Amino acid sequence: MSAHVMGTGAMGEAWTPREEGSQMEPRHRRKATSHVSSEDRRMGRRQGISFVLGFLLFLGCFGVYFASQTDYVQKTWLYPYPYRETVEQYAKTYGVDSSLAAGVIHAESRFKSNAQSHRGAVGLMQLMPDTAEWIAQEVDNDYHCTLAEIQEPETNIRYGIWYLASLQKEFDGNDILALAAYNAGRGNVQDWMTEYGWMSDFASVDAIPYAETREYVSRVLKYQKKYQALYTPRSEGFLSAFAR
Repeated sequence: MSAHVMGTGAMGEAWTPREEGSQMEPRHRRKATSHVSSEDRRMGRRQGISFVLGFLLFLGCFGVYFASQTDYVQKTWLYPYPYRETVEQYAKTYGVDSSLAAGVIHAESRFKSNAQSHRGAVGLMQLMPDTAEWIAQEVDNDYHCTLAEIQEPETNIRYGIWYLASLQKEFDGNDILALAAYNAGRGNVQDWMTEYGWMSDFASVDAIPYAETREYVSRVLKYQKKYQALYTPRSEGFLSAFAR
């Protein structure tokens, strides 16, 4: 058969020779092979687009993280410090680290003066009304302290910091024990000290029996460090100055 002669198969398919003496191949099969290659190319383009999008997403996440580490973002969104002058004033008056007091407020209410817990604690430092009434008697000789007075920001901060100072004094300046007592009550902490043989140098937050209190103490200590780093006067680095 001449190379220019075209034959037909059993089903009427057109056959063309690949070379002299070679097996004939249907035309539509050769087209199918080309079709598969096109699919491969499209898949390659999709993979390329996915890689680019993933890389852009990575860059975006990195940029957000980088921005979140600047002083401006931290102070504005993550660790704001309203009532700073009031906190620092009463912290100085009662001998409490102002960053620790700010950490307590951040953990208790995130500086929301109208905060109220399901247990009935109120205000910035989340004072229970009966505790606040006792503090009012001790500090102001006030036996008729109202709920509205307890919620007032300056009064709440003043009473809360005084109470924190009294707990520090009771537990020999141990911040961990004082914070645990602020959250769980001084009676519980005294019981734990007796039961577990804790001393005034107690330093193991993980040993606190109540999970809620463990987490609370850890959060406050973390926030204390943040407020120290952000608001303690210091020489500014390039990033801090740029962010401002």
